[in-house]
Amino acid sequence: MAVTLQDVVTAVSSIGALPTLILAAVTFWSIRAFRQTMSLRHIPTAGGPSLPILSYIGALRGLVDDKQILDEGYAKYKGRAFKIATVSGWTVVVSGPKLVEELRKANDDELSLSRAMGQVLQIEYTLGHHPDDAYHTNIIRSQLKSNLDAVFPAMYDELSTAFDEEIPMTPEWRGYTAFEMVKDVVARTSGRIFVGLPMCRDKDYLALNKQYPVDMVVRSLIIRSFPAELRPFAGRLFSAFPGHLRRGIKHLGPEISHRLRLLKEHGAKWEGRPNDMMQWLIDGAPCDEKLTVPQLVTHMLHVNSTAILTSAVTFTQALLLLAANHQYIKPLREEVEAALKQHGWTRKAVLEMHKVDSFFRESQRVASIGNTHIFRVAMKDYTFSDGTFVPEGTFVAMASKATHTDETIYSRANDFDPFRFADMREKNIDSEDMASKYGMVSLGTNHVPFGHGKHACPGRFFAATELKAMLAYLVVNYDIKPEKEGVQPPRAFYGSARSMKVLFRKRRT
Repeated sequence: MAVTLQDVVTAVSSIGALPTLILAAVTFWSIRAFRQTMSLRHIPTAGGPSLPILSYIGALRGLVDDKQILDEGYAKYKGRAFKIATVSGWTVVVSGPKLVEELRKANDDELSLSRAMGQVLQIEYTLGHHPDDAYHTNIIRSQLKSNLDAVFPAMYDELSTAFDEEIPMTPEWRGYTAFEMVKDVVARTSGRIFVGLPMCRDKDYLALNKQYPVDMVVRSLIIRSFPAELRPFAGRLFSAFPGHLRRGIKHLGPEISHRLRLLKEHGAKWEGRPNDMMQWLIDGAPCDEKLTVPQLVTHMLHVNSTAILTSAVTFTQALLLLAANHQYIKPLREEVEAALKQHGWTRKAVLEMHKVDSFFRESQRVASIGNTHIFRVAMKDYTFSDGTFVPEGTFVAMASKATHTDETIYSRANDFDPFRFADMREKNIDSEDMASKYGMVSLGTNHVPFGHGKHACPGRFFAATELKAMLAYLVVNYDIKPEKEGVQPPRAFYGSARSMKVLFRKRRT
């Protein structure tokens, strides 16, 4: 996740003295640590001691390098469950296809994703409502996917315009901080589909949508480090949401009010309705729900937060890998040009860019966001088929990064092989399900950047189309190289990865 210790320090330092809250937190932590440790003592521990209070040694270690802890647990308990300590309590981690399938298949009243995400992001405080209220998920799953062909011309227009402004096509090499540049392009491109012109190019609106998801992640980390009993108090102290909401209303309020007025005067099918996310949210609101400006702005903020940060990190990781391994630009360029020659800049052309698709899938495999996926919270006592018992309230996840680099699943698992999945697709060209097995958006127990099962990321088809079109535009218009030859980017998006530069110039050949 694109968050540093400095982000946390900055957020905390902006708040006044908290001695009473901290003292109370320590007391609650001690009581909670004892109770939770006792209830999970039958599950083996990775990363540190499992004794009450001492378990926070492992939690502090996890803040520095949770990948190593998860790798250790995966190697020792592969195919089983183990637990790791975090600042907010124990997490039970499952591994192996059998347990992962059980995790994703469990009913929502047994193992809940919405409750888990509510805990991870502290949505009640960082977004102003409980995730169960978020009808926008169904809008993303239905409208955003079904309209991809229709909105692609606008998507291409915005990403090409944004790149031309961010990276002028000069004959000499110029360096750009990859993550900052990519965030701008992703925010504009997503915004074009979500709110349209001219708002998608408004600098303050873009700044809001780039800052909000970072604030949400940082402040949720701070809030969830407090015991549940104290989070309402911590939430009021640390939440930045009220300010973000006011800023969002300033930008979107007039247009939302205008559309709601037209809806009231002319009905749901009023002439000239824009085909964008804002309108889909208005049209798709539950019948018993009275639409308000703050409510719709809240949903827009959440949609933007999920679309921008994860896509920007994913693209930046892929771009850094491409720059460091620029021998792959030529085959990518050839594939893109062949698709464009036949179909032009259309979604159909993007769908035929199998090497581009494979490049992203492999980049996600070796440099995925986070080391765990498929988050759930036990809504009641739950027992896995191997007898592993997790009591109500337990946080459960899958060891995704360790799975992605498992040598028994992927040959040369720690090597970046960008056309790994394109080659698999080619070898199985007669198979009817080759795209569903090897594509960037495909799901399975061994590849989970977008999750797995019914709760997989509903916006992954939009994200994949956007990111592949962005990479295609870069390789046919620019030459690309790293700031320092021979240096591979880190596989985790921390520290130096956020500030790494990539050099561009106008394509010469």
